[in-house]
Amino acid sequence: MLRSNIGEFAALGTAICWSLSATFFELSGKKVGSLAVSYIRLITGFIFISIFTYFIRGNLFPVDANIRNWIFLSISGFIGFFIGDLFLFQSYLEVGSRVSMLIMATSPPITALLGFLIFGERLSILNILGMVLTILGIAIVILSKGDEENKVKVNYSIKGLIYAFLGSLGQAGGMIFSKLGMGSYNPFAATQIRIIAGFVCYTFLIAYLKKFENIKKALKDKTALLYISIGSIFGPFVGVGLSLLSLQHTSAGISSTITSITPVTIIPLSVLVFKDKIRIKEVIGALITVIGVAVLFLF
Repeated sequence: MLRSNIGEFAALGTAICWSLSATFFELSGKKVGSLAVSYIRLITGFIFISIFTYFIRGNLFPVDANIRNWIFLSISGFIGFFIGDLFLFQSYLEVGSRVSMLIMATSPPITALLGFLIFGERLSILNILGMVLTILGIAIVILSKGDEENKVKVNYSIKGLIYAFLGSLGQAGGMIFSKLGMGSYNPFAATQIRIIAGFVCYTFLIAYLKKFENIKKALKDKTALLYISIGSIFGPFVGVGLSLLSLQHTSAGISSTITSITPVTIIPLSVLVFKDKIRIKEVIGALITVIGVAVLFLF
């Protein structure tokens, strides 16, 4: 039974990893800032993946990638690991990792829409219904009735919600260019290329902003560095590995649906770690969001 459902269990493990990763990145971001966390996370993530690829492929670096791989995966890294994560990590500080992960659930519908526009992939009525349900679930969480009659208010920082949405948009765009650039190339080596591109972009940004002193201070903060390392292990290393394992043993639809339960799996962590007070409607909203993603992928 366990062996026959390894893909589903791996997808569940991926969702848990994303929850843990987001939580530890929020913790570290509150100590040293989102920019330092984003930058150091790429370095630690690259080290972990490089060691792993050396043992499974015999190559420490993606030296066997062709020009097409490098071009499209670098663009993917720029959009996903740089632009997308720049906004996502700041949203952790503005609205918290729980709400950010909920907004990130818009990434699958955005990816599906981009797939329709760029690759001509089919979108059925049920797919569109899934998108609507996903947005409805998010709206239930972030919106409520205002003091004045017929007025609706936003429960969280609008700036933080916009940051999270831009992070979701970046992830979706990154996925599209990953699909264009990866082909049959090894996914872990492809991730290395994406990280390299993101790292180069962050280096230029930090140099332009003259923030290298902040990075040095962050590297001296042992607690923050521990949190970043743990987040990097669960995120770009174990999380990516489990997601790939899941895709090998079950359908992409089932894998994506189970992985998308992150807005639900992160709720207990938010309560335990950040002492968040979760309202019933927020749990219902998160569940509806997950159902929306399930409808999008499974029908």
